Amino acid sequence: MSVGDEMVTVLDTEECWRMLRSHELARMAFRLVDEVHLVPINYAVDHDTLLFRTAEGEKLLSVVMHGEVVLEIDEMDDEQARSVVVRGTARLLEEDEAHRADNLPLRPWVGTAKYNVVEIVPREITGRVFALSRPWTHYLPES
Repeated sequence: MSVGDEMVTVLDTEECWRMLRSHELARMAFRLVDEVHLVPINYAVDHDTLLFRTAEGEKLLSVVMHGEVVLEIDEMDDEQARSVVVRGTARLLEEDEAHRADNLPLRPWVGTAKYNVVEIVPREITGRVFALSRPWTHYLPES
């Protein structure tokens, strides 16, 4: 698919899962009452779901109250940018299910205790690759 002078390639579902498996940091959007929040989370893929740990707070409250989330990861190099978006439902795993996180590379980045394990079941996964034409380089002063 072409958009203007830039090429945009849609990733298939398996390519999106490959990219999700190769990352551990994402941004997650969730609704809490009448506000939309966007927070970084570290996650791991478990079969066809995503797991993350969280402490008590807004993320956990949102999961328990509403559950609908959007998760996004991206990466970029000199040639292209890639992005995957996951829309799905998050739920707090019961104690007998939370052990699923024990064998995953799910490493909290900060030392706060995060005993709650949340699962995101994707409803929709989309991804795109954008060829970077970097038009701003045409506007740089010559050295």
